[in-house]
Amino acid sequence: MGHVLTLALDTSSPSGSLAVLREEEVIGSVSSSTGEIYSSRMFRHLDFLLRELSLDLGQFDLFAVATGPGSFTGLRVGLAAAKGWSEVYRKPIAAIGALEAIAAQSHSQSQYVVPVLDAHRGQIYFGVYRRAHVSNGQRDLALEGDECVMTAEEFLDWLHERSLDDFSIATPARALLADAASRNETPLHIEQVSAILAPHVGRLGYERARRGELVDSLRLDANYVRRSDAELHWKAPKDA
Repeated sequence: MGHVLTLALDTSSPSGSLAVLREEEVIGSVSSSTGEIYSSRMFRHLDFLLRELSLDLGQFDLFAVATGPGSFTGLRVGLAAAKGWSEVYRKPIAAIGALEAIAAQSHSQSQYVVPVLDAHRGQIYFGVYRRAHVSNGQRDLALEGDECVMTAEEFLDWLHERSLDDFSIATPARALLADAASRNETPLHIEQVSAILAPHVGRLGYERARRGELVDSLRLDANYVRRSDAELHWKAPKDA
């Protein structure tokens, strides 16, 4: 499968990012960090990127999108955009987890990679990915169990109870774990990785496409992990 042009999109984090890839090579990307949520400036960035590369949306073979966890509003906008593009241009979608895009950046040789993202409200998102069989010179990552949301202290207790051997933590924000890790009896291997996820979403999407693991607009769904504020604060009406 060659000459695949991919538009990759991450709206799960406040910084957000877009990237254009030819196969696995990033030929253009854009990201910024401001007080404005990324979903509201995404289309400005998209217009800039397409003009810079002299491309239009109809030229893409694949749309790769981060499905979460992350910002509820951002994910809804990003997935809606990917669904719309897929429908209009009749092209497939690669659905990539934000935590997997974090884990894919790890350069450690550990058997397990534990990606960590900021969930705000004093919590973190995380998962456990096992390095699987060798594919194209690289080891694939396979999610073990479910992705979770906890406080940093609960996370470290969870790791201790799990008794994982040979693991490393990958995160774009080491400070999330700094205080809790300083109180941990066993030193932790924490690897700093990039918060700009779109290029990694694109590369993972291309690998999905090579394996035929794609979805259409009807099957694309978000992975929120945590319930929204509306669900948390919703109260059933009292019986009359």
